[in-house]
Amino acid sequence: MMLSILALVSGLALLVWSSDKFVFGASALARTLGVSPLLIGLTIVGFGTSAPEMIVSAVSAWQGNPGLAIGNALGSNIANIALILGASALIAPLVISPRILKHQIPLLVAVMLLTLVLLLDNELSSTDSIILLITMLGVMGWIVHDGLKHPESVLDADLEEELATDVPASRALGWLLLALVILLLSSRMMVWGAVNIAQALGISDLVIGLSIVAVGTSLPELGAAFACMRKKEYDIAIGNVLGSNIFNSLGVLGIAGIIQPTAVDPMVLVRDMPVQFGLMLFLILIAGHWHLGIGQTRGQISRRSGLIFLTCFALYQGLLFLQSFSSVS
Repeated sequence: MMLSILALVSGLALLVWSSDKFVFGASALARTLGVSPLLIGLTIVGFGTSAPEMIVSAVSAWQGNPGLAIGNALGSNIANIALILGASALIAPLVISPRILKHQIPLLVAVMLLTLVLLLDNELSSTDSIILLITMLGVMGWIVHDGLKHPESVLDADLEEELATDVPASRALGWLLLALVILLLSSRMMVWGAVNIAQALGISDLVIGLSIVAVGTSLPELGAAFACMRKKEYDIAIGNVLGSNIFNSLGVLGIAGIIQPTAVDPMVLVRDMPVQFGLMLFLILIAGHWHLGIGQTRGQISRRSGLIFLTCFALYQGLLFLQSFSSVS
């Protein structure tokens, strides 16, 4: 058991480190090859925070643990909204811009509905996965197109300064390859540890994916959100979370289903999807300037709303383990 915990924690630490170096190497290589900072910000940097979820879910499916992959995708979505936005709002209220309300939130809701429809038969099939991945490519194309039309909304001076400009191509490629190798190895360590812990506790791979693994793979988003909070870039903090959820729903589930089509635990539709939609509904009500009677300033995630998000997350995690241990006993 201790070895499994060590593998989980070590794998998680290496996963977070390597995902950061992956973004560094890929961004530096792209700059060396003449790719504009705007496109790097729209694609590589945006994709980088979702890399842990994608790699972990791919490894999980490859090793015959698709429940862990599905749990990781859905659990990360829940953690992103309830944990990351909730914790960020405790630092400072998050103002939700009209642009996020008109573009990213409707897009995420549409993606969530698509995912729900595809999983209604309690199966993640190859066809479902192809639909998800094709949709992801379409969404990425739209994001790039929209970003090129409104460059000021996706790339600021700070980000452009942070993108390495003087890194030789050989060094950038070296970091990129090293990061990819460590991403794969750390993901295998993390999955091995998580599966062993689940077996030792007598709980399902799905629950471990929804809880420990999901929180772990969401750490890059949490770090990015806190960095944005320090710079008072609230739009970017919220946008990163919503963008990550879009990638999780389309890319993470799609890749896992392509590698190993699988039956979906009925609890996903009965418990986890409703929680995800409930959190999203609360966010929409806040973003839509509804007065909720909780001391909420319209159009922003207040500290009180952040506390509600965090409370919901804690209750959800408690429910997961309560149901798991009840079924074991």
